[in-house]
Amino acid sequence: MVDQELYPFQGHYHTLGAHKMHYLDEGSGAPVVMVHGNPTWSFYYRNLVLRLRDRYRVIVPDHIGCGYSDKPDDTGYSYTLKQRVDDLESLLESLGIDDRITLVLHDWGGMIGMAYASRRPERIARLVVMNTAAFPMPETKKFPPGLWLARNTWLGAWLVRGFNAFSLAASFVGCKRHPLSRRLRAAYRAPYNNWRNRIATLRFVQDIPLKAGDPGYDIVADCEQGLPRFADKPMLLAWGERDFVFSNHFLDTWMRHFPDAEVHRWADGGHYILEDAAEELIPAIDRFLTAHPL
Repeated sequence: MVDQELYPFQGHYHTLGAHKMHYLDEGSGAPVVMVHGNPTWSFYYRNLVLRLRDRYRVIVPDHIGCGYSDKPDDTGYSYTLKQRVDDLESLLESLGIDDRITLVLHDWGGMIGMAYASRRPERIARLVVMNTAAFPMPETKKFPPGLWLARNTWLGAWLVRGFNAFSLAASFVGCKRHPLSRRLRAAYRAPYNNWRNRIATLRFVQDIPLKAGDPGYDIVADCEQGLPRFADKPMLLAWGERDFVFSNHFLDTWMRHFPDAEVHRWADGGHYILEDAAEELIPAIDRFLTAHPL
């Protein structure tokens, strides 16, 4: 799907019922678990994997419906937050990863990863958080119209499934400082190349919990209530401030919960901050891990 020069890894597969979850398992040492969001896949972390795999065991799953993982229809899989957390827990249990975990989180990966952390707080050692949330949408933040269209209307669903609108748009607007090349844009969109394979990009948007009663909202609320359990864990916050979804309203909330976090922010950075500020952020993450040994 993507050539080896861009994605030079040997993939592995974990069985989840009738489905296969693809993941990377590179290097050895203390585990660093990287959880992607929507509409990305493990490709988002490729350069960070290369940077860290000589000193850490780096685990990077593709959520079901994403990347090289299976892409079942709704009759075969529940595209919900709870299911995503169950999947991540199942993978880590199967690999025997149950201690000294560093979580690296982006977009939906923040909610999935922190919900897992809330289940198993004793296993978490360090946190790297990029343009994401682990709490309900801040009251000062308005839900973006484009997401509202995809989440709530047949037109939005048709655009996402029929024209890959979500992944296509993200590949252009996700980076502000250093726009993605045509080759990289194609790599990000490669897993979502037809109607069937775009189911996860739509279901992720439709599953966004905005208010009490929405599926998954209780998980989000419980996750926020549990954040104080991680107050003593080393945390790095990295933020692209030109993210139209995870704006500074979210960063401010993280900083209120974790006033001692190491914060890196780019006023001209976009949502795909690990791409947009790679030359600064990847070394910063490396230094952060070195500065907080386990």
